[in-house]
Amino acid sequence: MAAPAKRPRVGGPAAGREPGSDPVAGFLRWCGRVGLKLSPKVAVSRRGTVAGYGMVAQEGLQPGELLFAVPRAALLSPHTCSISGLLERERAALQSPSGWVPLLLALLHELQAPASHWSPYFALWPDLGRLEHPMFWTQEERQRLLQGTGVPEAVEKDLANIRSEYYSVVLPFMEAHPDLFSPKVRSLELYHQLVALVMAYSFQEPLDEDEEEPKSPVMVPAADILNHVASHNANLEYSADYLQMVATQSIPKGHEIFNTYGQMANWQLIHMYGFVEPYPNNTDDTADIQMVTVREAALQGAKSAPERRLLYERWDFLCKLEMVGEEGAFVIGHKEVLTEEELATTLRVLCMPAEEFRECKDQDGWGESEREGSLSIANIPKLKASWRQLLRDSVLLTLQTYTTDLKTEQDLLNNKELYAKLSSREQQALQVRYGQKMILYRLLELTS
Repeated sequence: MAAPAKRPRVGGPAAGREPGSDPVAGFLRWCGRVGLKLSPKVAVSRRGTVAGYGMVAQEGLQPGELLFAVPRAALLSPHTCSISGLLERERAALQSPSGWVPLLLALLHELQAPASHWSPYFALWPDLGRLEHPMFWTQEERQRLLQGTGVPEAVEKDLANIRSEYYSVVLPFMEAHPDLFSPKVRSLELYHQLVALVMAYSFQEPLDEDEEEPKSPVMVPAADILNHVASHNANLEYSADYLQMVATQSIPKGHEIFNTYGQMANWQLIHMYGFVEPYPNNTDDTADIQMVTVREAALQGAKSAPERRLLYERWDFLCKLEMVGEEGAFVIGHKEVLTEEELATTLRVLCMPAEEFRECKDQDGWGESEREGSLSIANIPKLKASWRQLLRDSVLLTLQTYTTDLKTEQDLLNNKELYAKLSSREQQALQVRYGQKMILYRLLELTS
């Protein structure tokens, strides 16, 4: 089995770190001052971890055991930073689509403050310049290594949004408060790096039942030291006064403690966190079939102008039902179709006889009793022949979007010597492509 994946350890200026000082010891002293309670059974260490800092069991741990508790006052957020009053007063002016601007401004201020309360926490962050998110790759690298995965498109949107947010909201605010933001932090490059930091290291508290607006992200010292694997052994729990990391299974002495960032496919992990889980470790991996690709596959079978017009009419009907969109995707996992209703409805509408479509359209859809059965992975071979053919044609078109073939990638993965010669980025991208293609080729088998 391949080793668990590791986020590249990130960080900014080692504010407050003295030459030769032990950053872990300084962080632990800070934990004591702020009331962050670590179990004596765990340790922050570089030894026994997959890479960089992590958390390791010093003694055996049982499910439900408390690993550490972070008081809410120790969270780094717009409400706890040293310019909280200003950020609250200017909240309306700091609105943005991401909702991250107040936290990012808090980080920009605290990172350059000579005596920041958070300096021992920052001391565990290495150089921000070593981040490995694809947003820091060249455009040529992203296209060559990740074409077809969905990552290049997501990154281009991120970069455009970050640039817009920085110049329209963040930079004007910093320039209006030069006493709080030194010239060295008024940098689009640093802002890119901090966005990636927040993307990878922050936590977003789940909504309460009566809440609708998502909560702003916060930095959670100690919790962000833990790394991720799909088969994690710890989980963060939220209470009124503390955020608590709790063991979810037995953890033997000497084993690393892993959190989960949620059910994340490898393309999402590399996009948001800068790492992947090697195949076949990521049981949450998925492959996307773009919705417009299914439309394109259906158009291949439309031989005449009237047939093409009818197909576009069917597509417009699906849009009206909110089952498809120009930028949406059908998401396929190893064991389930995550967009089951959308894909089943699309296959049904695009494949049904013209007369049945007219009746369906006149009735604005169909009742519950008329809905098709489950579209699980196991049931794909039992689908109607026309459905299977359309799904198969869509998979084939999706596979054409990659620049590499499965055989070449299998040869690289099976040859340890050749694989070791690849750069880290080449290895990560290979894992993303290969995981997606294995799901897509499985669909080809099921639809044959």
